[in-house]
Amino acid sequence: MTNRFDTGMTVRRRVLGEAHVDRAEAAKTDFDAPFQEMITESAWGTVWASDRISDRERSMLTLALLAATGNFEEIPMHIRATARTGATKADVAEAFQHVAIYAGVPRANHALKLAKQTYAEMEQD
Repeated sequence: MTNRFDTGMTVRRRVLGEAHVDRAEAAKTDFDAPFQEMITESAWGTVWASDRISDRERSMLTLALLAATGNFEEIPMHIRATARTGATKADVAEAFQHVAIYAGVPRANHALKLAKQTYAEMEQD
């Protein structure tokens, strides 16, 4: 493994939480191991590891980009990560308002629905 992988794993655990990463690692197979290594090095070891913007800002950007591009399946995971990144519910709502204006109301509306469901689940846990 590379230093970037080790850095990525540290950042990934900090942002997503130990339990999430442990589950993902346990589910990893020989088939998807190269993909997991690539995203750990690139997404977590490079992009999320950068200190040019805060984790809070990065959370808001990530959620907005996921919603704008219609990649809704990762929104709940990144909503849960806001508990560790410092992005508030108000921050997330603002990010999704930007999505509505620049990428479309239906995408922002669906993202808000997912966020509300995920926040409700988090409050029950």
